[in-house]
Amino acid sequence: MSKRQADNDELRDSSKAATFSSGETSHRTGAEIDEMGEFEDAFEDEIEEDMAEEIVNDQSTEDNDDMEVDEKEEKDLEVYLPGKALGKDEVLEADQSVYEMLHKLNVEWPCLSFDVLQDRLGDERKTYPATAYVVAGTSAPNARDNELIVMKMSQLHKTQNDDESDDEDADGVDDDAILESRSLRHNGGVNRVRVMPQQNEKNIAATWSDTGKVHIYDVTPYITSLDTPGTQPSKFQRPLFTVDSHMGNEGFAMDWSVLDTGRLLTGDIASNIYLTNQTQSGYKADMMPFKGHTSSVEDLQWSPTERNVFASCSADQTVKIWDTRNKKKHAVSIQASSTDVNVITWNKKASYLLASGGDDGIFNVWDLRTFTSSKAPSPVATFKWHNAPITSIEWHPTEESIIGVAGADDQISIWDLSVEPDTEEGGQQITEDGVEIPPQLLFVHQGQAEIKEIHWHKQIPGCMISTAGTGFNIFKTISV
Repeated sequence: MSKRQADNDELRDSSKAATFSSGETSHRTGAEIDEMGEFEDAFEDEIEEDMAEEIVNDQSTEDNDDMEVDEKEEKDLEVYLPGKALGKDEVLEADQSVYEMLHKLNVEWPCLSFDVLQDRLGDERKTYPATAYVVAGTSAPNARDNELIVMKMSQLHKTQNDDESDDEDADGVDDDAILESRSLRHNGGVNRVRVMPQQNEKNIAATWSDTGKVHIYDVTPYITSLDTPGTQPSKFQRPLFTVDSHMGNEGFAMDWSVLDTGRLLTGDIASNIYLTNQTQSGYKADMMPFKGHTSSVEDLQWSPTERNVFASCSADQTVKIWDTRNKKKHAVSIQASSTDVNVITWNKKASYLLASGGDDGIFNVWDLRTFTSSKAPSPVATFKWHNAPITSIEWHPTEESIIGVAGADDQISIWDLSVEPDTEEGGQQITEDGVEIPPQLLFVHQGQAEIKEIHWHKQIPGCMISTAGTGFNIFKTISV
C-alpha cells in the first residue's frame, strides 16, 4: 500500500472507510519448518523470487485535491510496511494491482462474529461479478438493538482487469458492491455465530449471546427473502432451541460437527464445555460438561476426520484434545503459549495439523502425529509477525499449506507454509528499514480497525471475508 496526503475531513472519515495495506513477518528456523515436510510447493522457486512483490500492498501518494497522479508523484510512491509510523496527515491507500477483488461494506452496528453461508451458485466460482451470503450478529450498545443479520453481498466486481478484451469484466471494474440484508431480533449481543455445515434442506445457525445462552435458528426464510423481491420475513422469530446448560455464563467458543449433523459444542468463561445433539424431535443439551480447563474456554474445533474427537483452547494457556466418550479427562494437553490461547483451527485437508494463536501475537502449528505420552508436544512451526493478540485464524479450505491470521494490530496476514527458506539468503528478506520478512508470508491486508474474525469463502477460491469495528471487507489477492 502507499501513503497519501489527507486533509482533515479525510482523516476524520478514515475510521469509517475501510482502507488496506501490506506486510512482513518473523518466524521459526528453516530446520523447524522442514519438520512439517508434507506440503508441496506448487510454485517451486518462483514464489521465493517473487516474494517481495507479492507480499503486498504498496501504497500511493495523492494530492488533497484528488487530481490524477502525474509522473513526478509516481516517483514518490513509497512501500508501506506494518509498524512503520505514518507521517503527519498521511493515510494508507490500497494498491489495487495486488487485489483481484476488494470491496468494503458498512453495517449499522459492529459485528464481532459471522459465518459464510453455503449457496446454490456453484463451487469453484471464478467469474465476476461474484455473490456471497453470510450470517452475522451485532454488538450494539443497547441490548435491545441487537440482531442476527443475513446478508447478500452482490455485484462484487473485479478490482483490477489485466485483459482489456474481457468485456464482461471490464465493464464492471470498480463498480460499487451491493449489500442487502434481512434481520431478526436477538436477545443480547452476539459473541459468536456458527452455521451448521449440513445445509441441504435448511440453513441452521447458532449464536452465543452475551446473556449466557446459546440459541439455534432456522435462517432459511431470510435467505429466501433476499432472492425474492418484495418479501420480508418477520423480525421476531423464536429460536428453534435454546441451550441453557451454561447457567448464565457467557462464552465465545462454539463449533458444529462436519461429520454428524446437529452436533454442537459450546464453551464458556467458567471453563465448561457442553455438547448439544440434534434428535428426531429437536435438540437435546447435555447438562454434564467436559471438565479440564482451569480458565475461560476461548475456541473449539471438531476434528474433520474423527467424529468423536475435538480440540479446545483456553485462557489457561493450553490446547486440549478430547474424546466425546470421556467427559472427565482430556486425551492430550498442550502447553501452547505463555499467554491466553484465543483461537484454534483444524486443517481440513491435512487433519494431523492444528494451528493456535495467542495474546502474544504468536501463532503455532502443531503436528498431532508427533504427540506422545513420554514428552511434551512442541510446535513444528512458530511465527511472530503480529504485534498484538491473534483474534482469528483459519486454514484455507482446499489448499492445505495456506493459512489466514488476523490480529488486534489491525492486520490480516496470509501465509504459505510450503515455502522453504533460502538458507543461502539467511531464510528471510530484510527491507531497507530493517524489517525482516519471512518467505512464508504471502500477503498482509490492512485498513480495518478492530479486526475480529476472518473466514475463507469455500465456494469462491481464494476469497476472504473479514469483520471489524469499521465493517466488512471481502477480497481476493493475487497471491492465493
